[in-house]
Amino acid sequence: MDEGFSTYNPTRTNPLRLLFCGTPQFAVPTLRHLLAQPDFEIAAVITQPDRPRGRGHEVSCSPVKQTALTAKTNVFQPEKIRTPESEKFLRDANPDAVVIIAYGQIIPARLLNIPRLGWINSHASLLPKYRGAAPIQWAIANGESKTGVTTMLIDAGMDTGEILLQREAPIASHETTPELATRLAEISAPLMAETLRGLRDGTLQPNPQSSSESSLAPLLKKEDGHINWSLPVQTIFNRMRAFTPWPGAYAKFRASICQLQGQPVSRDRASNVAPGEIRFERSELLVGCGGETLLEVSRVKVEGRNDVSALEFANGARLQLGEHFT
Repeated sequence: MDEGFSTYNPTRTNPLRLLFCGTPQFAVPTLRHLLAQPDFEIAAVITQPDRPRGRGHEVSCSPVKQTALTAKTNVFQPEKIRTPESEKFLRDANPDAVVIIAYGQIIPARLLNIPRLGWINSHASLLPKYRGAAPIQWAIANGESKTGVTTMLIDAGMDTGEILLQREAPIASHETTPELATRLAEISAPLMAETLRGLRDGTLQPNPQSSSESSLAPLLKKEDGHINWSLPVQTIFNRMRAFTPWPGAYAKFRASICQLQGQPVSRDRASNVAPGEIRFERSELLVGCGGETLLEVSRVKVEGRNDVSALEFANGARLQLGEHFT
């Protein structure tokens, strides 16, 4: 949907003219917040094309597009942002800034100088830590106790642009990726508005990142969810939290892949159970982990079957002494 753009005269009395570039739910709170601010004008929303989603693979639009349509905001959905058509769209829009959050495509260098204030990104980590596609997942997987949101200027690198503002947030001991993502998305919304106002007013000074302190958060792969039972139980539990809902945490049992949920058992119950060995005691399904630690399994989903409680799995499997998750 592209209804054209009105003539824009960039005087101080006019709202800051923006394009909003994003796709998933994580970007929605910021879009809604900016739409509600009288000193911002969102000329259009750029998002990924409608694609098949969910188990039924029905074609549907992104959460960002749904929000834009509800707000009666122009929507532009290029298959590739690097095309001449996209460049013309950006130049015709004449934005003061482009807000970009989890859009899903790399922005070519030639497009970066179109908005006078630049492309402003909201990244779900305390940069320069966890640069990359999965900062929330890897912060949890690595046992971090805190993370946050960073606004920065996009440059030609991967999350290497100058830092504008940051907000720190704790990571709760049992928090999963969807839970933490929801909290960080809400933090992002007012932080982006504050960033844009600081750039507009000239009160915000960008700061270069320190590459010596950087770390990476690469895109998740299916094999990241495979449980290594030689690791301590806390490490396994962190990865379970991090890789919810995908790729999950899984192991093999009697030649079938099982998705597992669980939590650490208190250290005072540590025993000599071998890594991966299954014990069924007092209606508890326990698995040995590294360092003589134990995981209590709460839910099991065998491939091709429904998710069941650990007790239902144990009764149905008729576990034998010495069996393992491998």
